[in-house]
Amino acid sequence: MRNPLQPLARHVLACAAAALASQPALASPLTFDAAISKARSSAPSIQARTLGEISARSARIAAGQLPDPKLALGIASFPISGPLAFQPQLDNFTWLNIGLSQDIPNLAKRRAQRSRADAEIVVANAETLVEQRVVKVQAAVAWINLAFAERRLAAFGVVMGRLDRMVRASPSSVTSGASRPAQVLAGREAIAKLQDRRDELVSAVARVRAALTRWTGEPDPEIAGALPDFTVDPVALRGSLARHPSLTLLAAQTGRAAADLRIAEAERRPDFGVDVSYQRRDPRFGDYVSAGVTIGLPLFKKTRQEPLIAAKLAGVGSARADAEATRRALAADLEAGLADHVMHHDQWLRARDVLQPLAQERIALETGSYSAGRATLVDLADAHAALADATLTTLDREAAVASDGVRLTFLYGSNDR
Repeated sequence: MRNPLQPLARHVLACAAAALASQPALASPLTFDAAISKARSSAPSIQARTLGEISARSARIAAGQLPDPKLALGIASFPISGPLAFQPQLDNFTWLNIGLSQDIPNLAKRRAQRSRADAEIVVANAETLVEQRVVKVQAAVAWINLAFAERRLAAFGVVMGRLDRMVRASPSSVTSGASRPAQVLAGREAIAKLQDRRDELVSAVARVRAALTRWTGEPDPEIAGALPDFTVDPVALRGSLARHPSLTLLAAQTGRAAADLRIAEAERRPDFGVDVSYQRRDPRFGDYVSAGVTIGLPLFKKTRQEPLIAAKLAGVGSARADAEATRRALAADLEAGLADHVMHHDQWLRARDVLQPLAQERIALETGSYSAGRATLVDLADAHAALADATLTTLDREAAVASDGVRLTFLYGSNDR
């Protein structure tokens, strides 16, 4: 006997399975290397470039092939007037025709078409390499930004917690007469201002986490592992600049423009064609077979082929000029990035070794003065705000140094990093 609860049970199980399937997967902690790997394997932009490369390789098979032959069917010399009108069986001029024709582009054109298809494959491959480097750089910078955004939030919370504990303890000092009531309000005002800054840091964490999600596909990425340490080597970066994917792409585009020029030059040579046909007449008069050859006549080169050749030649020159302009721009950007990296490194060391210790020493001095009754709660709040500024400044500058190292190494370095 069938159990009436079985359909209901199956329905409940199906709903539960659907609910579990609809829940977002829990994000696993992402190390720096894992983030780069995920970005390179899952980025839609890289997949699009890869499919473009597959498309170019598939199109290469058809390049330079002969056009499809043409089948001709018809009737010729059908009488429509005179004594034999609409009586083709009575004359010997009407016949049915069936024929095949084949266009044969000149050999130089077909070779140029194959060369153009090869150049398109090279361009597609170079575009993939460029996109891979872009995704790699952006994912690396996003990981660095999220790591330091979380460190800023945590460090700021420590400073804010210390001040909050002092402000909470301030009513007892008012009761004892050590502080004025207005100082308690000033302490609360300082806490409120710090809370505003904390909200900004929380928002910054969310923004950079969204950026990392964009490049890795992780729904809620969590940073794991140590920060990467990239030592910037100016000599090595300058030496690898000539192999930059952007320059490789522009060289490939120049080769494609040169292939277009060869196709245009091949138009000056004549194309050919052959055709064969069979004419069927009334059996009393016999049938015919016809064959012929067609030859293209490029007689108007000055108004047809030569302008196209000039246009393609200008395209080659334009591609070469673009390549040189990009080379100069990359070289200038590299030198500017190296200069900024030196500046950021010096500023970070100054903030770490001078500004932040001074701010911490100021808090120690103000705390001692406050305990001795020579400083107010306002002075303590100012000192903690200054420490918060110094802490965030130190982390900002350290983040700039780390971002510089990743960006310079990944953007201008060799492909094996």
